[in-house]
Amino acid sequence: MLRFILRRTFGAMLILLLISAFTFFMYYAIPQDPATLACGKNCTPDALAIIHKNLGLDESIPVQYWKFLSGIFVGRDFAVGHCPAPCFGVSFRDQQMVWATIMDRFPLTLSLTIGGLIVFLIVGLGTGMIAARYRGTWLDKVFSSISLVLSSFQIYFLGPIMLGIFVYSTGWLDKPKYVPFTENPAQWFMGLLIPWVVMSVIFTANYTRMARSTMIEQLQEEHVRAARAKGMTGRYVFFRYAWRGSLIPILTILGMDLSALLGGAVVTEFTFGLAGIGRLAVDSVVGKDLPKLMGVMLFSAAFILLLNVIVDALYAVIDPRVRLS
Repeated sequence: MLRFILRRTFGAMLILLLISAFTFFMYYAIPQDPATLACGKNCTPDALAIIHKNLGLDESIPVQYWKFLSGIFVGRDFAVGHCPAPCFGVSFRDQQMVWATIMDRFPLTLSLTIGGLIVFLIVGLGTGMIAARYRGTWLDKVFSSISLVLSSFQIYFLGPIMLGIFVYSTGWLDKPKYVPFTENPAQWFMGLLIPWVVMSVIFTANYTRMARSTMIEQLQEEHVRAARAKGMTGRYVFFRYAWRGSLIPILTILGMDLSALLGGAVVTEFTFGLAGIGRLAVDSVVGKDLPKLMGVMLFSAAFILLLNVIVDALYAVIDPRVRLS
């Protein structure tokens, strides 16, 4: 297990290094001086030169990139103050520390991502297993039909509909907003309930069909038939053998869907006017703010890679036949 984690960690660090290099050098292919963003409308050559020096833009691009990487581990000094590690630099626009800005936005995006993940796993896997358990019945047909219809919905289409029904028409729910969990767990839950449901609809539909098909395949396996032949009850065989075996392909797809889930959180933030990491990423692209863009990309990539390592490690927990060697 330790060798596996070390190997995956090394691979993740290499991927992050390549992402940072690609983003950094591609940004400087844009023919606009980033210092002009911080200089304002009434910018003079002297003021522009001072900004270049304060932001470290008067040095060569390779030197800037090296200082950016080293700042992540040991911190950096800027004209606005010391940036402790992990330092992703200072914003060209508002002169704020990028890491502090990311940490301010991340709890919202984390709540959206984890909440949406829990919703679609519980609902999707639950309905998929029920459909497989009662294969060919009216219940199976209803769940399969609903999942087929829901898979065509999009966040930006379903979001306004949910707002119109549950917020503006009936008033059953308040407009989505983010309240930190530590301040008020009930308001945190109710404020993100609609975004969770909307973001998880497509994933729920996909995982319903996936869980149904994998469960039906597992029920035809020889070890499941052997368990039945030994006189074990259908419910015991279903949950002890078939359900556990069906989780392996689902985990594989889940590892690939994590980036799509984070992308869904970005669209959800815009749909409901929530200010999270996704909103920050778009604003940094529109505003040509390299430090924020670099920080958001590296942080998001590291988050996705960490979740993938966790998913891979779960293979050995679910299926003892899997060896992390």
